[in-house]
Amino acid sequence: MPPSLDILASMNTVALIVAAGRGIRFGGNIPKQFRNIVNRPLLYWTAMQFEKSRLVDEIVLVVSEDFLLYANEKVLAPYPFQKLKRIVKGGATRRESVFNGLKALPITTGIVAVHDGARPLVDPADIDRVIETAQKERAAILARPIADTVKRVEGDFIITSLDRSKLYQAETPQVFQYDLIKSAHERYTSGKEITDDSSLVEQMGFKVKTVVPDKVNLKVTTEEDLQTAALIIGERNHEA
Repeated sequence: MPPSLDILASMNTVALIVAAGRGIRFGGNIPKQFRNIVNRPLLYWTAMQFEKSRLVDEIVLVVSEDFLLYANEKVLAPYPFQKLKRIVKGGATRRESVFNGLKALPITTGIVAVHDGARPLVDPADIDRVIETAQKERAAILARPIADTVKRVEGDFIITSLDRSKLYQAETPQVFQYDLIKSAHERYTSGKEITDDSSLVEQMGFKVKTVVPDKVNLKVTTEEDLQTAALIIGERNHEA
């Protein structure tokens, strides 16, 4: 029997922010999650969105071993976070990093929100909505309907056009009952790289609820994305 909604609500909700990548595609001397936006590291802005969430009790960062000290000096120590108190060593792949983070959480954890460190614009209200949905459904993710027509291509030729009304682009956070997502990772045996945690839960036969975000939730993958994120953060700070 899964825990009741009341029990889950009384247990810790932890945001697991995964930022162990080395940003090879992005370039530069340091990974993109530590590049500055509006005079602060990108990862600061990501963590701050979860700091503002009314439903998140704790924030845990997962970074590569080479940047554990750097993350502490540049992200955790200089700023007055109340919820961010721990940094966990990541693994060789994103899945290993998420699993390391999950294993580091206390057994009192009720809900885990897994989030990409390179998404600094996620809105706290969207975070809360997907957490509330996961409290009811055990698994929920932010996902956005695809606006463009999608083609299936083989050998540079179109095979078919897909029905975009049934296609969504997965985003993060992806939120799960702690026991459920930990079990999904423990059962992983394929050896194939996993970039989407909900797919592991789906493979266990669970239905994952989608929540369409109200605000932009850009993933920073290029220099242009970094500049766009900086503009949006600057505008938000000015409005505040």
